[in-house]
Amino acid sequence: MQIFLDTTDTAVLKDLASTGLVDGVTTNPSLIAKSGRPMLEVIAEICDLVEGPVSAEVAATETEAMLAEGRKLAGVAPNVVVKVPLTRAGLTATGVFSREGIQTNVTLCFSAAQALMAAKAGATYISPFIGRLDDHGADGMDLIAEIRAIYDNYDFDTEILAASIRTTAHVTASALMGADCATIPPAVFLDLFKHPLTEKGLDQFMSDWAKTGQSIL
Repeated sequence: MQIFLDTTDTAVLKDLASTGLVDGVTTNPSLIAKSGRPMLEVIAEICDLVEGPVSAEVAATETEAMLAEGRKLAGVAPNVVVKVPLTRAGLTATGVFSREGIQTNVTLCFSAAQALMAAKAGATYISPFIGRLDDHGADGMDLIAEIRAIYDNYDFDTEILAASIRTTAHVTASALMGADCATIPPAVFLDLFKHPLTEKGLDQFMSDWAKTGQSIL
């Protein structure tokens, strides 16, 4: 499963990308606003830091305006993926982008029927929002499973990009359900490395090594 970081903090991204484990980045209007910087500048900088897909979201809600914004965003760098909302206007724009060879990430997906429509429109990625479904008493993982089954039934090329991830358990469950990618906050990415038994075991190894008085170098 590919792991994307959901962030516009380029300093954090540069640090975590150095692990070689970051496959891409997703952004949204809220993250851009939080950065306090011009959007095109932020997206360009992120695209310089990672080779993989970088999702940049349109701000328009009407098809023609989405197309204009999306084309401009796609021109920032070859790895930009234009992010559009899962609305009728958004899927109409997705179809046009697909025919023009522009990759898309259809966001704010909350049902399998929506995901079916996005795939038919030619979306490169579909972003089901796991955490927000959980917040409303549903099980986000059920949605991932339903989308996986539908996409496999019809050999759709659209990749499932699990979003609105809150915990490492969400990441693991998404992988088990067959999501192609997961976009996660930096804090959750760092938690993926951790387990108390790993830390306990390492402490014991280091203690025993110190007693030997040896040095490898």
